[in-house]
Parts: sequence; C-alpha cells; structure tokens
Amino acid sequence: MQETPGVASMPELTPYSRDLLEEAQADGEFDPLQAYWAMLKTRLVDELCLRLQRQGRLAFYAGSSGEEAAVVGSAAALHPEDVIFPSYRELAAAFYRGYSPRAFFCQLLGNRRDTALGRQMPLHFSAAEINVVSGSSPVGTQIPQAVGYALGLKIQKKPGLAVAYFGEGTTSTGDFHVGLNFAGVYGVPVLFFCRNNQWAISVPLKMQTASEDIAGKSRAYGLEGVRVDGTNLLEVYCQCRRLARNARRHNRPALIEAVMFRLGAHSTSDDPSAYQPEGLRESWARHDPLLRMKRFLLDSGLLAEDEEDRRRGEMEARLKADFDWAAEVGAPDRETLFEGVYDRLPSHLREQREDSLL
Repeated sequence: MQETPGVASMPELTPYSRDLLEEAQADGEFDPLQAYWAMLKTRLVDELCLRLQRQGRLAFYAGSSGEEAAVVGSAAALHPEDVIFPSYRELAAAFYRGYSPRAFFCQLLGNRRDTALGRQMPLHFSAAEINVVSGSSPVGTQIPQAVGYALGLKIQKKPGLAVAYFGEGTTSTGDFHVGLNFAGVYGVPVLFFCRNNQWAISVPLKMQTASEDIAGKSRAYGLEGVRVDGTNLLEVYCQCRRLARNARRHNRPALIEAVMFRLGAHSTSDDPSAYQPEGLRESWARHDPLLRMKRFLLDSGLLAEDEEDRRRGEMEARLKADFDWAAEVGAPDRETLFEGVYDRLPSHLREQREDSLL
C-alpha cells in the first residue's frame, strides 16, 4: 500500500492460507464460519444504525466497520470465563459470545429493557452473563481496571484472564502506562489489545507517538509485544490464542497491536473528509477485513455464495425487526431514576421521588 504522510502504512498483509487455517483449527475450538457470521452481523448492525441515526431514530452511533476481524479474532481466542473490558468498538466480541441484537438495540435506545435503564450513553453496554464489563467514554479507564481484576484472579488462584481493548489514541493516556507497568511488575493474567485504526477522531498516529509502532512499547514494561495484521482474522486468532495461553498458565501479560483502518467516521458526529487525505479511505477499503474473510471462505469451499446471500438477507430482516421491537418497548418507569445506587434511599431523594410521581 502507498504510504500517506502522517499515517502509518499498512504492514505487509498476511495472506489467508490453508496452513494458517489448519493452525487456527489445531485444537478443534475454532469455527471460521462462526467468526465470519459475527463479523457480518456487526457490519450489518453498523449499516442499519447509521441509517437510523440519519433518520432521527437514534441519537448517536459509533461504528466499527473495518475492525471486525481484529475484534472477533481476539475474542475467539478467549475462554468463556475470560473477562472483556471493552472500549466502545467491541460489539463484534459481544456478538461472537452470543450477545443479543435486541439487547443491544434496547441499550442504544435506553428503554425499559435496557439493563442500565437508560443511564449509559449509547454503545456503553454491559453483559454480565457473557463476561463483558460496561464500557465508558473516558478512554483508558478500562486498562487499570482489567489489571486489577487479573491481579484478583492471581491472588485467588482462579482460572481465566482479563483483556482490555482500546484504540491507539489511548496509548497517550496515563492509564495505559500505569496499567502496563503494574501488569509487568506483578505478573498478572491480562492481555492489552490495541486496535490501531490510524486515527483518534481527527488525530493521526504520528501525533500520538514517535515510536515506530505501538507493540514496541511493551518492552519498557517487561511485556511481550506483538504486531499483527488486523485485517486477517486467522493471524489475529493464532497470535492471541498463544498469548492467552501464556497469560493463563504463566501469568505473562502481553500487548497486541492490530493494525487496520476504521472505514467509517469516528461517530455520527464526525466527518473524516475534513481531515483525512483524499483517497486514503478508498485505499484501505481494498483490504476490507469482511471481504478478505469472505473471499477466503468462498475460495476454500467453506462457504457458498448463495448461502452467504441467504444468511445476509435473513440477518438484515431480523435486525430490522429487532430494532422495531425495541423501539416499541418504551422508556423506563420514572421511579427507576431512584433505584440502584443506595440500599436505603436518603430522605431528600425520597422526597424527590414522591414529588416526581405526583
């Protein structure tokens, strides 16, 4: 790929191959079709939610198109007891673990079926049943939280690990450095997964770091660091599976840098044409991870074109129906504003609750 000034060039693409697939399937735990369907579902949700926001039916949305292979590939390498500490672009990991689109749409709308009862921003979902912790808008806060959880696992001699997801812009925060340093010193079972999508809103990678890459920062903290092609799901999976095993068995934390490009805007409030070089998006779109994975599955005989078309159509219809259902649920009851914080409601809040119900 031709380099663009101020933007990291794509590392040499790792070709999809039978050998890589055999390596991924060596332990019998990886299903490439399950991974592809999770990627496709995430892309279709992105496309649907963008249209809904433009129609005024959603207040806000931030997509993850172009990052699906990295997120699904890493999530597939985890065990069910491993806990995910997300940023706000890890929807694909939740879908891979079985998260319901209906539950996600309820969270976007903040309706009475939303587990947070409308108290979180859109995309800040949580799902305790699949070990996905709630995301938060301040970038990096999840990193020391994941390290603390991993330390607890080590102290209690419990199985599992923690994985913290974040973008490359987060590596400029103090939480990133504190988290990696603590993990290295105490040797805890945690993985740090950086989605290097080249831009932190309008800030290019060169304004985040003078380092050649993100993975190399691991050396300062005594961690293993690996840079992978974030458009190749199989490579991401194989590397993350190896590092996850080391973390579980030997309490060896690691930093993974998955390099890709976010094909959409930072959010529905953003216009990347105002700051990205002309032609950059089109150049990266040729390496769309969804198309790469689909092409490999078709060429390998693991997927037929008509089956993909049928499943895609079924997903689109089901997702639209799920959103329409969520849109009819209605807002949370007013009294829920006063629940979930205090065991015994203070007198001034009791008065406010009573007044609100008049």
